[in-house]
Amino acid sequence: MSVDRGCGSEVSVPRRRLVRAGLRGAAVLGAGLVCGASAASGSRSGAAVGDRPRPCEPGRAWRELEAGNRRWRTFRESHPDQAGDVRRALVGGQHPFAVVLGCVDSRVPPELVFDQGLGDLLTVRSAGEVLDEAVLGSISYGVLELGVPLIVVLGHQGCGAVAAAVHAEAGGALPAHVRYLAERIRPAIDHRLEGQARIDAAVTENVRRVRARLTAEPDLAARVADGCLAIVGARYELTSQLVRKVP
Repeated sequence: MSVDRGCGSEVSVPRRRLVRAGLRGAAVLGAGLVCGASAASGSRSGAAVGDRPRPCEPGRAWRELEAGNRRWRTFRESHPDQAGDVRRALVGGQHPFAVVLGCVDSRVPPELVFDQGLGDLLTVRSAGEVLDEAVLGSISYGVLELGVPLIVVLGHQGCGAVAAAVHAEAGGALPAHVRYLAERIRPAIDHRLEGQARIDAAVTENVRRVRARLTAEPDLAARVADGCLAIVGARYELTSQLVRKVP
């Protein structure tokens, strides 16, 4: 694996550092990292697939997602980056412009709600956006190996995993592996609220907490500090199909 230093020269990082401990070590050694993508992955800043350039800085990447969501919710989807020439070009490498950590809910596929195509997004999905070592490693891979400038933590209205965590607190029984999810979502629950309001508020607070945990990861924090990476919390409204930032 290689990452860029100074947007030009590269520093080789052994691939075994894809595990979390190694990634943290890489962040310490590369505290001066600035924007750039890995040559090993075949990606580069500002790369294009077909006729569409890829955003290479955080603000532009978010605006591209906003534009795609606008097309989605107004039924004007363009379904980009799916043609034969794009598929052939992607055989040689990928350079996605955003990592989206979303829920497994079948109603919220990131490529659709943001109207993106092949090679555009690196998507990581777990129920309730719960973080574990595999999820953290996958996100870090996108940032450190592929030079992705944006991470979006995408919660959504009516999240079943969050609802399960709320119901479990009221004494509801859950299967063992679902309890694992509920335990990690539980700190986001506001006990001053009741019913659906409690669930809805927990969806938003869970996004905030996951975003905060990612921001505190040393390997990601170094990129944020250099302005090469932004970590955005957002939620998708099933009723309006709108994606909005979570403050």
